[in-house]
Amino acid sequence: MAGPDPHDDTSADYELFEKALLAQDRDAASVATADVDDATARSLVDDLIDADVVTPVPEDRVLVHEPSGTSFDSARQLAVFHRGWTAGRDADVEGE
Repeated sequence: MAGPDPHDDTSADYELFEKALLAQDRDAASVATADVDDATARSLVDDLIDADVVTPVPEDRVLVHEPSGTSFDSARQLAVFHRGWTAGRDADVEGE
C-alpha cells in the first residue's frame, strides 16, 4: 500500500494556522500599561508590598522592585514597570 499522497498533506497549513492563533492569544493576553491610573497603581503596589515583591524605603522615598533590583520614586512608574516585567517573564516561560 502506498503512503499518503503528498498533495493531500495539510500539516503545514495546520501549523501556520496554529501559529496565527497563538499569536492572537498572546496579543489578547498582552498587558496594557498605558491605562494605569494612580488608584490602580497604588493598589498594585500595596499588593506587591504585602507579597514582599516591593520594599518601600521611606528615608529615600523610593520603592524597590526586589526581583529586578530597580528603584522607583513613583507608584505609577513601578506599577507600569512590574506589569511589563511580569509580561516579559511570562512570555519567556511560554517560549521555552
